[in-house]
Amino acid sequence: MSTIFSGVQPSGEMTIGNYIGAMRRFVTYQDTHNCLFCVVNQHAITVPQKPDELKQSARKLAALYMAIGIDPKKATIFIQSEVRAHAALAWIMTCLSSMGELERMTQYKDKSQQHGKNETIPAGLFVYPPLMAADILLYQTTHVPVGDDQKQHLELTRDLAARFNARYGETFSIPEPLIAKSGARIMSLQTPTKKMSKSDPNNAATIFLLEDLAKTKKKIMRAQTDSDGIVRFDIENKPGISNLMTLRAALTNETMDTMTAAYDGKGYGDFKKDLAEIITETLAPLQEEHKKLMDDPIVDTVLNEGAEKAHALAEQTLKKVEGKMGLSR
Repeated sequence: MSTIFSGVQPSGEMTIGNYIGAMRRFVTYQDTHNCLFCVVNQHAITVPQKPDELKQSARKLAALYMAIGIDPKKATIFIQSEVRAHAALAWIMTCLSSMGELERMTQYKDKSQQHGKNETIPAGLFVYPPLMAADILLYQTTHVPVGDDQKQHLELTRDLAARFNARYGETFSIPEPLIAKSGARIMSLQTPTKKMSKSDPNNAATIFLLEDLAKTKKKIMRAQTDSDGIVRFDIENKPGISNLMTLRAALTNETMDTMTAAYDGKGYGDFKKDLAEIITETLAPLQEEHKKLMDDPIVDTVLNEGAEKAHALAEQTLKKVEGKMGLSR
């Protein structure tokens, strides 16, 4: 059985875009692949974090994995820092990497530009990709679910794996990208020409999975649209309503033509009101299950067992790597 690895940072709240674009796909993978779903808290500390909040956020994300339908009996859920092999292999991957490769990473360029001229850029932002490579390669991963913003990092992971294999002998599987055949790209509610982001400073632009649903409804009703009031899909000329139609289609599997016909003669207000109800019906049971799990020690049991399983797998790879490099006696 092929192996899937995916890691999500426990920084910030997960958005409906994260759910539609990635997390709900995880549920289908667990029946056909050996899956490891990791809370990558070591990636989160590339920027300062409050310790208590980071600890709570990691558990909260693990509970969210379970709330969306990931079954710990079918998949491994664990926290990155609880498997020490991640940091050990990350150093090895860093030593295999070149400065030029890391400088070309788009995310590093983008994030470093967010720092002021007089601010120090954390080295962790620079060596983030080798840690991501270690996360993936430790488990002989064959497939990695990726979005547009992670393709470059996966390419580096593949290059590093191939470089190690050529230098020291066949050791790592070369992971392939797992790209959905069809997928919705959910955009900002306030600036529908850019992707919805959990770090958007404008809170009204983003729907968070666990936020109060009354607040979500208000965000939908205030979402940016054009002035003609016609429900029609046209990304170039009508990005606002097109984004809302994309969001609805992702949740209901309706076609754009079906929606256009259903709202012929109606306005954006009717469409937004119905979309808000659809989102509420989708998120309400997820939120209820998550709330129960946060009070249930089963989450900690799952994380303990997951760390043990991940550790056993990771150590096999790490020992093989260290042996080939002369790092073990």
